[in-house]
Amino acid sequence: MSGCGAENGLISVDQALDLILQHTKVLATERLKLNQSLNRYLAEDVYSNINLPLFSQSAVDGYAICAQSAIESHTEFELIGEIQAGHSSELQLKAGQAVRIFTGAKIPFATTTVARQEIVQVIDASRIKITENLKAHADIRDVGEEVSVGQLLANKGQQLSVGAIASLSMAGIQAVEVFKYPKVAVVITGDEVAQSVEDFATGKIFDANGPLIEAWFRNQAQQVEIFHVVDTEAAVQELIQKLSATHDLILTTGGVSVGDYDFIRPVTLDLGFEQIFWKVKQKPGKPMFFARLERADNSHCYLLGLPGNPAAVYVGMQIYTSTLLNALQGQKQQPNWFSAVLTHDLKMDSRERFLRMSASFDQSVLKVKSLSKQQSHMLSNLMQANCLVRIPAGQSLNEGEIVQGLFIH
Repeated sequence: MSGCGAENGLISVDQALDLILQHTKVLATERLKLNQSLNRYLAEDVYSNINLPLFSQSAVDGYAICAQSAIESHTEFELIGEIQAGHSSELQLKAGQAVRIFTGAKIPFATTTVARQEIVQVIDASRIKITENLKAHADIRDVGEEVSVGQLLANKGQQLSVGAIASLSMAGIQAVEVFKYPKVAVVITGDEVAQSVEDFATGKIFDANGPLIEAWFRNQAQQVEIFHVVDTEAAVQELIQKLSATHDLILTTGGVSVGDYDFIRPVTLDLGFEQIFWKVKQKPGKPMFFARLERADNSHCYLLGLPGNPAAVYVGMQIYTSTLLNALQGQKQQPNWFSAVLTHDLKMDSRERFLRMSASFDQSVLKVKSLSKQQSHMLSNLMQANCLVRIPAGQSLNEGEIVQGLFIH
């Protein structure tokens, strides 16, 4: 098979991902306040120190009642007081008595059931009547019915979503042990970046990679430092050497191919980095570069070099950067690919392709459709794309075949 995809030395996408997982050392842990831990991965199991609910409480606005059996319609009770949510009360019920109560309030001693206010008729300030039959123990939330003391709430390795944080907060968890998030530096290489429209006259272009990467990290509630460097060996070497001493990950765009001004790889190797892989049999993003440096304290700095074309950067972020960041936080697993039905034919290519597509359900079947303008310098179809779909190398696909993909946000 001819073409650039047949170049010797290329590894497959899955081989590249496996190498990232194999050669990445998990970072240390740190203790964070729960409200600062969104999207972080737990470094330990979390157990409850309390019962939920903390006490038996009313599930509705209504009346707490003490009765010796189920209550028949038209039964009357003596009203002896009121309990609001968040207020304590020493009231104790006796048979035939009731107390006004509100949702979440602690039910008084000897309560046998709660009557929601819709089925209660207030006769006067001291008497109420039940207007429907009422079972024993109705609308009572029992102490510990959701969570009991010592119960496992969250597992080590679980990512803390908004819902997880809310759940742990309700159980009284105020701080959690999580894997440290890597300190990330982003290096945008190239002399061609325009600062204004006037720069176009000199052949420059606006930078999409910097805003793309910064927004990608912000979408994960993370901040990164972004650096721009000119295409000279001395400038690249000075910056990489400086960052390798202070950061866990250096993410670069451009400068990883074989051009006269592609200095990232040779400079990195000269600085003592170990090459893990270079060049992946994929499109876009063939000249992907991954290396690591072991520092004097046995910690590591990793460098992931992405090609300069923005579509290749986007693919690299969604697949490789995401995998690497997760691995640094103890999540050593490949991306979670989905399966879907292709809605049209696709021609063969010598390299595995990642196509920007639109995924939607059709009669409960997930289907994907390719979008136009897939070239590596084009990004406009990201306005419609919601997934990246893997197209295997060396084979054409027909409508109706099953493909793998990754949802993008």
